[in-house]
Amino acid sequence: MELTVKRSSDFELSGDGNSPAWDAATWQNMTRVGKGTTAYGTRCKVLYSDTGIYFLFDCEDRVLSCTMTRDHDNIFQEDVVEIFLDPAHEQCGDQRVYFEHELSPLDVELTIMVPNDGMRFHGWLPWNYSGARRILHATSVIGGNRESMATCKGWRAECFVPFALLSGLSQVPPTGGTRWRGNMFRIDYDDGQPTHWAWDPATGTEFHDYRNFGTLVFE
Repeated sequence: MELTVKRSSDFELSGDGNSPAWDAATWQNMTRVGKGTTAYGTRCKVLYSDTGIYFLFDCEDRVLSCTMTRDHDNIFQEDVVEIFLDPAHEQCGDQRVYFEHELSPLDVELTIMVPNDGMRFHGWLPWNYSGARRILHATSVIGGNRESMATCKGWRAECFVPFALLSGLSQVPPTGGTRWRGNMFRIDYDDGQPTHWAWDPATGTEFHDYRNFGTLVFE
């Protein structure tokens, strides 16, 4: 799959996706993959500016199945959305170093760089993670409170990944016509087992299958 990422001026995140800047981006429907049975609608948008790349997720839900409140815990074991970015894919062969960011409905994050040789992978936490290098993020809940195990109708998540955090990777920052590999995902645990969604479903539930990431083309 391929997505053209439109350029935007920088804007503030509110967690609800109501900034007029998002009007320039088209909703991308995400596909349920794997054996999970929860049939929630899930979609996302992407924009970029001179300083970083923006993501917006819209997730239908009934229960915020999350309890973790500490950043960089294993939040993927509960409700979460995830972003994978592989800017340097053309130069890396089977040895990849790509970026992953996760965000829960409670606005708890996991931010890692992942070395992956096609058989083994693990995440490294960011160094000097502050100021211009820190990811901005916010969430909101529709039809309920933003609290653990709350009932709701859905939730939204926004995040801004600054290019300064990705310094050292090839093709950062991108310019018009630059092509990155990447994908957007969601995991939900409402039915007692994980249900997965992917923007590019070619990965299935193997979210670290970088060979089947989609392509982001910067306008």
